[in-house]
Amino acid sequence: MTTNTTFIAASAGQRWHDFWRGEFGGWILDQGLHIVMLVIAAVLAVRFVTWVAQQVTRQLDVGFAASDALVRSEATKHRQAVASVIQWVSIVIIAIWVIMQIADVLKFSVGGLVAPATVLGAALGFGAQQLVKDLLSGFFIIVEKQYGFGDLVSLTVTGINAEARGTVENVTLRVTRLRSSEGELFTIPNGLIVKTVNLSKDWARAVVDIPVSTSADLNRVNEVLHEVCDHAMDNPLLGELLLDAPTLMGLESIEVDTVTLRMVARTLPGKQFEAGRQLRVLVVRALGRAGIVTAADARVSVVEDDPGVPAAQAAEAAHETGRESVQR
Repeated sequence: MTTNTTFIAASAGQRWHDFWRGEFGGWILDQGLHIVMLVIAAVLAVRFVTWVAQQVTRQLDVGFAASDALVRSEATKHRQAVASVIQWVSIVIIAIWVIMQIADVLKFSVGGLVAPATVLGAALGFGAQQLVKDLLSGFFIIVEKQYGFGDLVSLTVTGINAEARGTVENVTLRVTRLRSSEGELFTIPNGLIVKTVNLSKDWARAVVDIPVSTSADLNRVNEVLHEVCDHAMDNPLLGELLLDAPTLMGLESIEVDTVTLRMVARTLPGKQFEAGRQLRVLVVRALGRAGIVTAADARVSVVEDDPGVPAAQAAEAAHETGRESVQR
């Protein structure tokens, strides 16, 4: 029994030894192991490139969070976009290099594919025109710094002649991804973008149109609005968003029963909408305290800073003040 077991073990060991000394076993030890090492090296290289890109992005985010700035600087947005592009390009280069190395290990002659590749390249040239266009457009978007990560943009897309507006979440050489205010994620090929409107480049402008009744005293309205402009920077919320004091542009339009005055203010990039809302609150309060009738012939309730004043009493006081102003 012991002799049979020893014979079986020796026979199995001899077959195992013969397998690795054979043609297929030798190919595994030589070329197969080489290919496995190439694939492992490529995977590690891709993971390293991804890790570096994530570290760069994380450092930019930490630097922005630690600063006192309310918006990202143009340099930070551009660096984050460039990091994303470099990551994508590096992965493509690593994949091409590995394929070429594996072809060399397998003794695969690339020269024999010149003629078929020419025909295939001509066929793909017509079918891949859009891809080449996307890559070139993405390259110029990054180089020209048209927009970067975190920018609020409005993109006009060719073909459907539609606009996509949102915050840039990612930019590659091929596509741009936008997140709309409703949470929708738009993925737009760069070659389809025919017009770019960057709403958060360097600075923005908040425009507030103020319609008032034609029966209102425009001199008094101008005085009230000028006071709002002069004290806007003193507001703790609005002062952080404005780059300088708002400006009253004057009469913008005249209609049958209303006149519209316009107020503009330079704000931090992408903060024009928030600044516009805060500025409208100040205008409404000021007009209400002055008893000026709105365009809809309704009275604006006075909003007092003192919480002890009941809202009903404030509204009634504004109503009576507006009635006396109309009677005069």
